[in-house]
Parts: sequence; structure tokens; C-alpha cells
Amino acid sequence: MGLLDRWRRRPAEADRTGETGRRRRRRPAPAAPVGEAGLRETLHDDPNDEAAFDALAETVRTRAAEAHVADHPAEGHEAEDARRAADNAVWALAEELAQSPKAWRPLLVMGRLSLQDDREAALRRLGIAAERDPSGTALAQALAILREAGMNDEALSLGVGHWRPREHDVEAGRHLVAAAIDSGRLAEARRHLRALGEHPDQGRVAPLRAELEDAIARADRSRH
Repeated sequence: MGLLDRWRRRPAEADRTGETGRRRRRRPAPAAPVGEAGLRETLHDDPNDEAAFDALAETVRTRAAEAHVADHPAEGHEAEDARRAADNAVWALAEELAQSPKAWRPLLVMGRLSLQDDREAALRRLGIAAERDPSGTALAQALAILREAGMNDEALSLGVGHWRPREHDVEAGRHLVAAAIDSGRLAEARRHLRALGEHPDQGRVAPLRAELEDAIARADRSRH
């Protein structure tokens, strides 16, 4: 796609025969699709760009799965092996991006992928991700990953070690309280819920407080 489109004129011979020289209308050039190189450039500048990471991860995942199927036709367990090849490709991408000292999203991806095979390393990666993100978004997502895996005790340990109620996104507090409820630690859940009262954005805290207080009450009733 050229950046300097020029007006085109009819041939000079047509002008000499009395025809009026006309300029062709310039059509707007179509927007260039964001290719793999563009996504990598975006992630080089910001390795935590969610849209760019998801798009590039899908690209490498699809390519790896298709390549595996092409190289291993009719070998049984194709779907599982192709999924593993796709995960390995995403891992390689995340590992590359995680070298940046400001990268936390790639570490979350690596933590999720390694949670079943190497729990200790996965927890370490999730902890580093939480440390690298002062907003608390990485902590909230790390806690969500652990809760989805049924690892509420590990979520509590991670949250207690990193959560800053006054500074972090309220979602981090919500996941921490929810993890305590799911673990049956209702006194701890109430303590974390009180700590949410320190957050400056009480407009966001108020509906969460009502939701979590109700969850604690229901958990308490179910005990009796």
C-alpha cells in the first residue's frame, strides 16, 4: 500500500486532441490487516497488551496444531497431541515476552499452563506477575486462575502476601474474599471484606460488599 498516491492524468496525446484532461478519483486505500509482525511489535512495546497477546497466541496456537496434524496423520490421540503442540507454541511465545521486566500477562499464561505439571513453579510465576503489576490486575487474574483450579488455599496465600487494599483493583479483593469463603474460612473472609473498606473507590466496593456479605451469610447458614 503506497503512502503517496498521485492523481493520474489522461495521456498527453488525449489532451492534444481536445479532450479535457481528467483526474481519476482517488479511492481510499484499504486498511492493512494487523499481521503477526505488527502484533509482535505491539507486544514488544507493551507485553501486557491483552488484545495483541490473545490475537498472536491464537495465531501461533492454530499454526502449531495444524502443523502437528499435517506431520502426524492418522496416529491416534490426534486431538490431545495437537492441543499439546498448540499449548507449547503459546508457552514459547509467553516465555519470550516474559523476559521483559514489565511483563506480567505472559507470566500468568505460563502459570496457568504449568499449574498441573509443576505447581510450585506455576505459583512462583503467578507471584512474580503480581509483583510486577502495581495496579493489582495481575493479582486479581492470578487469584482467578487458582480459584478456577480449585486451589483456594494457594489463592489465599498468594493474596495475603501481595494484596494492597488501598491501591489494588477491587477485583483482587473480591477474589481473595471469595477464596476464603470457598475454603470455609469465614472469619478470614470477613477480615478481608473489612479491608476492602480502605479502597478509595467505594462506589465500586459497595456492590461487591453486598454480594460478598450475602455469600458469607449463606456459607455460614450452610454450616448449621
